[in-house]
Amino acid sequence: MSIPTNSLANKSRDNPDARRRWILLAPQYWPTWLGLGLLRLIEPLPYFVLVGLGRALGALLRRLPLNFVRIARVNLGLCLSELPVEERERLLNRHFQSLGIALMETAMAWWSSDARICKLTSIEGMEHLDRALKQGHGVILLSAHFTTLEIGARAICSRIPCNIMYRPTSNPVMGYFLARNRARLSKRAIRRDDIRVLVKALKENDPVWYAPDQAYRNKGAQMVSFFGIPCATNTATSRLAKMTEAPVLPYFPERLANGKSYRITIHPPLEMFPSDDAVADAERYHHAIETHARKVPEQYLWIHRRFKGLDERYPDYYRSDA
Repeated sequence: MSIPTNSLANKSRDNPDARRRWILLAPQYWPTWLGLGLLRLIEPLPYFVLVGLGRALGALLRRLPLNFVRIARVNLGLCLSELPVEERERLLNRHFQSLGIALMETAMAWWSSDARICKLTSIEGMEHLDRALKQGHGVILLSAHFTTLEIGARAICSRIPCNIMYRPTSNPVMGYFLARNRARLSKRAIRRDDIRVLVKALKENDPVWYAPDQAYRNKGAQMVSFFGIPCATNTATSRLAKMTEAPVLPYFPERLANGKSYRITIHPPLEMFPSDDAVADAERYHHAIETHARKVPEQYLWIHRRFKGLDERYPDYYRSDA
């Protein structure tokens, strides 16, 4: 017996999951599918080939009239104003090469074997993580948005069961792949706003990778200094640490200059954290990011509009006429 076509359509309308699946196939997302397909095809290539392709792609993007280029230039001017303009422009070029490599790293982070990831990456400070887990309250691995974010998160998941926090994206295809691959490769993929599951993971004595350094203007946001400039910041790390008694360990990846490997550093737990001042705690976190960003300046994510204010009292650094 045949099923009427309008019956299938009605089922799709009545089923939110089915509607979401159909949205992923909309024509506006075909370029995203094509790009992801290309990444999947090239992932098995030798690492040095992927790095070369990434650098070439980044150099091309740098020359296109993209808003990202302007945003990165603004951020570099705000954060590294002590550098001459010519040096900041050279850094901008290197940053876009780093972004291109990051795209290739995403392919490896999503589809490469644990053996390949472990061969490319080394982790210093695992003893700090082991010691912190023995306290029985879980661990917050406090990271940040460097271009090495994806492979840095995969490095720890390839060695131990670890939960990964993620921020849903506006592109549903990218959001689907991000959530699906992080869930497949980690113990849990936890949405940034799912505090219940995050607390559950910590109470089960799990490590949780967490990067709350992007602009945040929701409830609980505070203006916190970053490179000496106030910006809207999520101060929830202090509340989470206080609620769960989980130690907080800074976790920073670095793409090494040899072009062959990565070093991830797990630092000792932050002492006297959290304090009674969530803003002061966030400033300590920002200072740790600044220190690492100055060490590998091309690898921080300068294309993000980090210096947003909470309201109109603060400057809009990213206006096209600013």
